[in-house]
Amino acid sequence: MKRTLSLITLLVMVSLMLAACGGEAATTAPTTQAAAPAATAAPAAATDAPAAATDAPATALPAPTEAPADATTAPAATTAPATSGGGLDALIAKADSIGPELAAAFAGEYKGTTVIVDGPFADADAVKFNESMKTFEDATGIDVQYIGNKQFETTITVRVEGGNPPDIADFPQPGLLTSVARSGTVLDASTFLNADWLKQNYNQGWLDIATIDTPSGEILGGVFSRVNGKSLVWYPKDDWDAAGYEIPETWEELQTLQDTIVSDGDTPWCIGIESSAATGWAATDWMEEIMLRTTSLENYDKWTTGELPFTDPVVKNAASVMAEIWFNDDYVFGGRQQIASTGFGDAPGPMFQDPPKCWLHKQGNFITSFFPAEAKAGVDYDFFYFPPIDPQYGKPVLVAGDIMAAFNDRPEVRALMQYFTTFESVRSWVGAGGAVSPHIDTELDAYGNDIERGVAEIILNADSVRFDGSDLMPGEVGAGSFWKGMTDYVSGSVELDQAMEEIQKGWDTVQR
Repeated sequence: MKRTLSLITLLVMVSLMLAACGGEAATTAPTTQAAAPAATAAPAAATDAPAAATDAPATALPAPTEAPADATTAPAATTAPATSGGGLDALIAKADSIGPELAAAFAGEYKGTTVIVDGPFADADAVKFNESMKTFEDATGIDVQYIGNKQFETTITVRVEGGNPPDIADFPQPGLLTSVARSGTVLDASTFLNADWLKQNYNQGWLDIATIDTPSGEILGGVFSRVNGKSLVWYPKDDWDAAGYEIPETWEELQTLQDTIVSDGDTPWCIGIESSAATGWAATDWMEEIMLRTTSLENYDKWTTGELPFTDPVVKNAASVMAEIWFNDDYVFGGRQQIASTGFGDAPGPMFQDPPKCWLHKQGNFITSFFPAEAKAGVDYDFFYFPPIDPQYGKPVLVAGDIMAAFNDRPEVRALMQYFTTFESVRSWVGAGGAVSPHIDTELDAYGNDIERGVAEIILNADSVRFDGSDLMPGEVGAGSFWKGMTDYVSGSVELDQAMEEIQKGWDTVQR
């Protein structure tokens, strides 16, 4: 392969310009809560990188001796549909089973009404959202008006507090929805969404994530519409195939692969966590992935809400498992000392050199925006699912996505919320690119590119899904002490115990 590294720098600059203009959410780095800078807004160049590591790799703590009671059996995997066979006519035919308002809407009973939707979509994403609503509008006569803006996280709070919320709002993080729901203005979607349909068309994890606490009790805050996956490992496919490497399906196979690559004289992993003021978020993603693979969903949920402290052996174990890879200089391109000073967008660059300088890079599907322009999916690169560690916890997938929440209870609003629970609501968007559907009625051949189709299949076949943990935590922790503590740990300025204590202190500043 002929590749030019200079293009990577250019791509990073272009991506950052797009991010500044509100680029496509599905191809940008994860957003975070509170006022912390989003990962997409970070310049590629390192700024004041933490000191290089000098300490020896940490030794992994023993895994917890007792498995949580709810984790002895992994949930059954969802089978992803392989071909089309639905469409609008099929949806209309089963609308009664989804919700009476959706059926009435398709019968024309709400023609001439308007539903106002607010959210963070801007520029190309706003266009794609509006395009995805045309089928619904044409079939029902309901006008869906989108008024999104780049400052949504601030403006939605102002609108709710001012008594003027939109009919429906698209929240990019459940944590933000939970914060807004404290006002008591978010409708309990379980009162107008068919529970049987939701269980039929969503992995239970999506419903768990959307269930939030409010002053009046627990409610279903909304439903997920467009999502993206993070549990992906990228590799240079043509060189990989030539080397004869095989896709690892277990943690043991991944460890064997790492050692094989080292014995071949190469380096397995490309890793970088520098992201200007947001440095460290990429390390939190690894921690979240390993937590999902080494402990129960119950523990993961308690961890994101602060009930399970970072100082707990369960969390320390996850950090130590990560360190077994990250702190082994044979495993990481440039060694541990370069991880904290390497931009997250620059990190996969050496994978595209000829020959590759590293062979594996774990990151969400947005990372392809930082690959060389001439690199072709399925030829120069491909991806596989980040393998499970402990079989009792199944095959979890770390996700992010958009959750639709309703504020005003009118029939046409209910109808649109019911529509959001179906693949039809994002069909045109997945065809155009920039979206992945969480719906079990997804038709994989409707996707416009192989990458997003593959990500969708991984999500649909997941035993469980959980949202990005740092985005679920309050900003003081998720985008504060968690980022900083992981950066300090990776750079070698603190040991494991001190790092976890430092992160945990972030919870002391949170008002709960």
